Amino acid sequence: MKVIAVASQKGGSGKTTLAGHLAVQAEMAGQGPVALVDTDPQGSLSEWWNEREAETPLFARTTVERLEADIGRMEKMGIKLLFVDTPPAITSTIANVINLADLLIIPTRPSPHDLRAVGATVELAEGLNTSLIFVVNGATPRARITSEAAIALSQHGTLAPAIIHQRVDFASSMIDGRTTMELNPSSRSSDEISKLWSYIEERLARMSSNHPMPPSHHLSATPASNGAAYN
Repeated sequence: MKVIAVASQKGGSGKTTLAGHLAVQAEMAGQGPVALVDTDPQGSLSEWWNEREAETPLFARTTVERLEADIGRMEKMGIKLLFVDTPPAITSTIANVINLADLLIIPTRPSPHDLRAVGATVELAEGLNTSLIFVVNGATPRARITSEAAIALSQHGTLAPAIIHQRVDFASSMIDGRTTMELNPSSRSSDEISKLWSYIEERLARMSSNHPMPPSHHLSATPASNGAAYN
């Protein structure tokens, strides 16, 4: 099992929306079972999942204190990917999650304030020896600052080649627990998420070739009225 943390020191980076979309895209790409964990006290990812009618991805009800043990349990149950959403601040919670993660995704909006805020997260990941990638998120199409942000981020770490642009369908799809891929698979937003996931999938495959995963077991999930949850 691979653990993917999505973290950003600055609020409004779009990390929750990105985490939900990537988890759904991973399931669509046949990389499931996929599970989600929400360690952000605001609980936005939890609220989104509670609105979902689809049974996947699964939602893991756990705490930061129990996360390491529960990761082991989920792996034995056959979970292949775990996405962990985090609070928008550098806290012990984020440090614990990043320490357990195989890959850290840092979504960053192309603005001076957002670019300045990534430093602390990068330092934390480097100190814990956790692989990271930047994702330019919420970009304005054809804006000069988008390319400038990409150049700036690439000087501090690996930059995902797929840029996620600011579009209404990202926010509107999250209202009722869905994603752009489920609302309009042929949209530009859906294509961007697909390309981003393809890149992440390749990155994870390289990691797996260096550290082969043990044989998976059959998954047993606890059904809920609006999906399935791991308890």
